[in-house]
Amino acid sequence: MGRYILRRLMWTVVVVIIVTLITFVIFYVLPSGDPALRFAGKEPTAQVLAQVRTDLGLNHSVAVQYLLYLKRLVLGDRYGWPGLGFSYSSGAAIAPQLWQRAQITIQLVLGAAVLWMVIGIPVGVFSALRPRSRFDRASLFVGLVFISTPVFWLGLLMLWLFSSTLGWLQGTGYVAFTTDPVQWAAHMLMPWITLSLAFAAIYARMVRSNMLDTLGEDYIRTARAKGLPERRIVTRHALRASLVPIVTLLAVDIATLVGGTVIVETVFNLQGLGSWVLNGALNQDLPVTLAVTLVATIAVSLLSLVADILYAYMDPRVRPE
Repeated sequence: MGRYILRRLMWTVVVVIIVTLITFVIFYVLPSGDPALRFAGKEPTAQVLAQVRTDLGLNHSVAVQYLLYLKRLVLGDRYGWPGLGFSYSSGAAIAPQLWQRAQITIQLVLGAAVLWMVIGIPVGVFSALRPRSRFDRASLFVGLVFISTPVFWLGLLMLWLFSSTLGWLQGTGYVAFTTDPVQWAAHMLMPWITLSLAFAAIYARMVRSNMLDTLGEDYIRTARAKGLPERRIVTRHALRASLVPIVTLLAVDIATLVGGTVIVETVFNLQGLGSWVLNGALNQDLPVTLAVTLVATIAVSLLSLVADILYAYMDPRVRPE
């Protein structure tokens, strides 16, 4: 198991290096024109352009620029760690803003992930235990509705119903957990629900399909023939085997949503990474776009590593001999 983890860790390092190379080529090399003009924002002065060339090492060759780019990422720069540079449009360093906004996005994504797992797994299990029942058909119908519903429309509907009309939940905005835990949960509940409903439907159908396949396996019939309780067969054998593919999917979904929560953050006015990269794109703030892109892609690589380790722990067949 230790050799397997070490090998996967080495491959993850290689993938991260490739990711940094791809992002460097896309943002630094491929676009035509002066790179300094792209990073300096709208209508830069000659002094700002000179500062950009100095900070990014644009006066050197492309190979040296990439090495300096890696050095800043690994060791940091004068604006903080990781070395993501400076936003010349907003006049602020990227790294402090990244950490501050990433906390909001991570809270949003993890809370929604817990919610869609809590909803999706039990619904999928009950549907598999009673296939073609009224509950199974109803869950399929409701799931199709949530999968087909646009996220922005669902968010606006929840704001109108539960905040403006009924007054049960808080509206838009964000309150830090350290400031007021109750208000933090009240402000985050609707974004969690909005983000989780479609995923809960997808996970419910996946768990149902996996459970139906697992319940038909020979070892399940053998367990029943030995007289094991049905609850133990379902929870200890069938459910564990059915959740193995879910682990990989969950890690990839969480990592993808780190940079993909633009709609939910915009609807509920959460100043996370999603709304930040949207404003950066609208304001032609390339350092912000580069930073979020890099963080999101590295998050996918690292969480895929975690998924592979959990996958090997849950299913010994994928481990090397």
